[in-house]
Amino acid sequence: MREQINRYIWIVDTLTRYGRLTRQELNDLWVNSSQGDGNPIPERTFYHYRRSIEENFHIDINCDKQGRYYIEHGERAFDSKMTNWLLESYSVNSAIKESSIPADRVSVEEVPSAREYLPMVLGAIGDRHKIMFTYAGFSRSRPDADILFLPCFVKRYKQRWYMIGIREKSGDVRTYALDRVKKMETVNQHFDMPDLNPATFFENLIGITSSKAEVRTVRIKVSTTQAKYFRALPFHHTQTEAVHDDYSIFTFRLKLNYELVHELLSFGDSLQVLEPKELVLMVTTQLRDTLALYEHRDTAGG
Repeated sequence: MREQINRYIWIVDTLTRYGRLTRQELNDLWVNSSQGDGNPIPERTFYHYRRSIEENFHIDINCDKQGRYYIEHGERAFDSKMTNWLLESYSVNSAIKESSIPADRVSVEEVPSAREYLPMVLGAIGDRHKIMFTYAGFSRSRPDADILFLPCFVKRYKQRWYMIGIREKSGDVRTYALDRVKKMETVNQHFDMPDLNPATFFENLIGITSSKAEVRTVRIKVSTTQAKYFRALPFHHTQTEAVHDDYSIFTFRLKLNYELVHELLSFGDSLQVLEPKELVLMVTTQLRDTLALYEHRDTAGG
């Protein structure tokens, strides 16, 4: 199955990079690629691949009047973060293989929670099966055992994988970090997928902490240099900018939570929170507490 997925991603990645290709042009690239075995893709097999790509990735491969195949950029999931992540991962992996670069020439951040439990969680989501696990949260002195959970989707944030779903005992939405799971098993109990999806759940959130608070207008003032980084990599999809001579003011629609405060603090003195007042208070309180910690250390002679 993994080999099939790699073939699908190769076709999508190739059409994305080249734009439009005839079957002959695509076959020439296939024959010389790591996916090919020296033979072109049979017409029937290519048709099967096209259908599988549509079903698995929701990506339409169309053919124009000149017989050239291309990716349809529409309102479907081609532009989704998941699809782009798969293509990026494949492209990087292929580049490393083709360049024969030594392993110590590529530095990556480790994601320890991905290997052990992520495949099981993804399988449970796909099959709509419940899972049971033991969770050792940082705020608990003892692990919470035998949690029966309805997994709905996963998210990677800050090099950690999280699963979001319904805890059956309480019936509320919960978020669990996979690296805090001690053991897990799939339960042979089917569940109906609730109306809970990443697009709406994270629509006005930074990070993974859910919030029932209302969405607020957040305004920040940044230096002209920092503004360039915000333009290149938007802080949030609701971002708008008002450009001034020596600074820019960015506006967002967000819920106030722990991750938002710490993300804003990470920019240091290149960013100032203007509103809402509650967020200004949250940020300044955190700054005062941090400063007090160091002042106490100096007074104590540490």
